[in-house]
Amino acid sequence: MPATPRAAIIPVTPFQQNCTLIWDDATKVGAVVDPGGDLDRIEAAIRSQGVTVEKILLTHGHIDHAGGAAELKERLGVPVEGPHEADKFLLDSLPEVGASYGLEGARAIAPDRWLNEGDAVTVGGLTFDIWHAPGHSPGSVVFMSRDARFALVGDVVFQGSVGRTDLPGGSHEQLIRMIKEKVLPLGDDVAFIPGHGPTGTLGQERATNPFLQD
Repeated sequence: MPATPRAAIIPVTPFQQNCTLIWDDATKVGAVVDPGGDLDRIEAAIRSQGVTVEKILLTHGHIDHAGGAAELKERLGVPVEGPHEADKFLLDSLPEVGASYGLEGARAIAPDRWLNEGDAVTVGGLTFDIWHAPGHSPGSVVFMSRDARFALVGDVVFQGSVGRTDLPGGSHEQLIRMIKEKVLPLGDDVAFIPGHGPTGTLGQERATNPFLQD
């Protein structure tokens, strides 16, 4: 019997980024995805759900997703996995970027494991396959649970929109190609949690997302 994933979205930072606590419902073992900041709020959610966090996962290296990763790693004593190494320059520059946005305390983070296309990440009894989907950032990755038909897509695609591509290393043409060639083929029935805004399904985005119609 496949493990059942549960998820709690915790909006963090002034950017209202969807930090997500995911866990295996049977074991209550989980992971924190994209802890951009507001760590006390994240830890309160962990306690509220009774989850034992075994790792931190990063979809990409932007400040609102990774700015709190170094401190949360210290607080929880767990490893950080992701994103793809192409985002190393973003993770290295988090202190400077944080200061420019007035976000105090952001620290550079060196993940314990970089993720590549075809890798697998386990969270309790859950398994997520990795897709490298650059365009929003060079090292963006998508976490996909085939058993649960559920994906964590970071800022690759949103309900009715796609990630911005005007930041360093971004490419709109590449992003749209990655969504069409890698993300949408995962299946119309796949539910996804994006980095911002409401959740959705890939089928809905295939049919109605104005950036994906041609």
